[in-house]
Amino acid sequence: MQKTANRLIGEKSPYLLQHAHNPVDWYPWGDEAFAEARRRDVPVFLSIGYSTCHWCHVMERESFEDDEVARFLNLHFVSIKVDREERPDIDHFYMSACTALTGRGGWPLSCFLTPAKKPFFTGSYFPKKDSYGMRAFMTILATLADLWQQDRQRLLSASDDILRHLSESKAPTLTGPSEDFSYVAFQQLQTSFDKKYGGFGGAPKFPSAHNLLFLIRYFLLHKNRQAAAMVAETLTAMQRGGIWDHIGGGFSRYSTDERWLVPHFEKMMYDNAMLTIACCEAGAAIDTSFFFTARRILDYCFREMADAGGGFYTAQDADSEGEEGRYYVFTPSEIKKILGADDGRRFCALFDITPQGNFEGKSIPNLLLSSPTADDAAFAERCFPALRQYREKRVPPLKDDKMLAAVNGLMLAALSTAGRLMDNPEYSAAAEKTGRFILENMFKDNRLHASLRDGALRHPATSDDYAYVLWGMFELYQATLQPRWLAAAIQIAGSMLGLFQDADDGCLFLSGHDMEDLPVRGKNTHDGALPSGNAIAALTLARLAAVTQNETYGSAAERVRDALSGAMKAYPAACTGLLCADVYLRHGGTNIVLAAGTGIDELLKAAQGFNPFVTLALCGDTYNEIDTLAPHMKDCIPVQGSAAAYICSAGSCLPPVTDPAVLARNILIP
Repeated sequence: MQKTANRLIGEKSPYLLQHAHNPVDWYPWGDEAFAEARRRDVPVFLSIGYSTCHWCHVMERESFEDDEVARFLNLHFVSIKVDREERPDIDHFYMSACTALTGRGGWPLSCFLTPAKKPFFTGSYFPKKDSYGMRAFMTILATLADLWQQDRQRLLSASDDILRHLSESKAPTLTGPSEDFSYVAFQQLQTSFDKKYGGFGGAPKFPSAHNLLFLIRYFLLHKNRQAAAMVAETLTAMQRGGIWDHIGGGFSRYSTDERWLVPHFEKMMYDNAMLTIACCEAGAAIDTSFFFTARRILDYCFREMADAGGGFYTAQDADSEGEEGRYYVFTPSEIKKILGADDGRRFCALFDITPQGNFEGKSIPNLLLSSPTADDAAFAERCFPALRQYREKRVPPLKDDKMLAAVNGLMLAALSTAGRLMDNPEYSAAAEKTGRFILENMFKDNRLHASLRDGALRHPATSDDYAYVLWGMFELYQATLQPRWLAAAIQIAGSMLGLFQDADDGCLFLSGHDMEDLPVRGKNTHDGALPSGNAIAALTLARLAAVTQNETYGSAAERVRDALSGAMKAYPAACTGLLCADVYLRHGGTNIVLAAGTGIDELLKAAQGFNPFVTLALCGDTYNEIDTLAPHMKDCIPVQGSAAAYICSAGSCLPPVTDPAVLARNILIP
């Protein structure tokens, strides 16, 4: 029987559409919902999640599809659904309230609000009935509905206290010159490093690619082999474990165990973009074998997550046919049926596929119990296509096919980095296609928007979105040295500062000055699954300042860093994204301007060595546009017709260099 649709049926988000036929009378976030709560004089139930969230699915099955729960919600509350990926600013504000009240957070995020949007009770997943040591959702609903009628002032006072706390909470700022916290962060990461299995801390274990990017910079600056070893051991362990999809490529969101064996099977594109960058940098700085992993991540992205227009989708679910991980696991009989008896036995022995299984009676392919030779690796590569074709006949996990500005900005950075560091023109061309996609499809009236699906743009973008897109555009310029991408980065940087910068401390608000639908404008100041937008903004603005010699960007980067210096001091290892910006600012960066002339191709090749503290620019007769973007480059000219490199670092410049070997030496960190 066809269920009656609720108000979410008109939305574009796959997550909201998943709930469009719930018996709960859901509203999307907006004035209509809060006006209805005021008219009926009832509180608001706000549920925030995302389409590939396993426990969101569980709560939907147990409660939101349940007629008893729906009747109670519809009678005593106005219920609102929010896709956290479309509105990270809403999620950030109410998640801050949840962690302040409960000491923890997570999705689904369940909040109860006054009609004035002020939270008075929060939590995460609630079972319909008492279980998992948690109170039943129905008990909570009944208690709060009764309190709203009988002791409302208690709830209103609680909401005022929470709002006051959130309004007053901000990252502490140090007075005087900021300290260098990179050594402390390295020590903290070293202490938490899992020497047996790689990664940091225990289960659950997250990739946290920004930790690896910081350690690569620490290794290069200080020649610290332990920093390089932590990166290499972590990436190697992840790539051997079940968190890595050996058959299809790509990493899952996190491992539920310390060995990286059993993942939470959802695949997020933001993780895979960041890990592509980490693998490319590790390949360039530590061991070229990590380029292989980067290529296989991108193979997965192109095959399963790419839109024909150049954009990339958001995520793939952990569940299929109502079971987590079902799409990804195998039995020995299946493997032998696909590969034949002999190859099947060899593959099963290599990838830990056993009759008893390692996950709910079946097996997640992994290499944790084997030491594959080069011949084993070649054998596996020959087997993967047939296994993938077999797997594709199964019911696939849901794909969240909305395209997010943040995800596409990160993929743009990943493709550009891959093209540059692996000297792969195909990746650079794909990056340019993604760059054009963002500029042509995700802006409206010069305002970046957060989400695109079915041709419809939704929700003005946050500062995180702007920062990730800015990063991608700048990396695209570094990969191609085409002025149009530098022009795009300059325009996006100006818009970002104009929309989000706090005039008092220089830090970026998450919501723009043009957004007024939250009680408090928060700031994303700490790294989570991703480095914070403020961290990425600070680093990219500093690099943009080096190329353009426009100190507006350098000053803005320093203000963000200084505004968050107290957070770095409190626990440096929680701010490795920001520390990447900090170590760049302390280093001063090296900017190299290449003046086109005879021998420019040789100089360009010499300039491609990996150094995260180097920025490149190219000027000359066919790059006239660069003169308006960075006027100082007019003074960079060929030497007697020969291409020349102008190298400036820490306030001093070398004489023009025409010898590729001399330029290559100057790329290296002394």
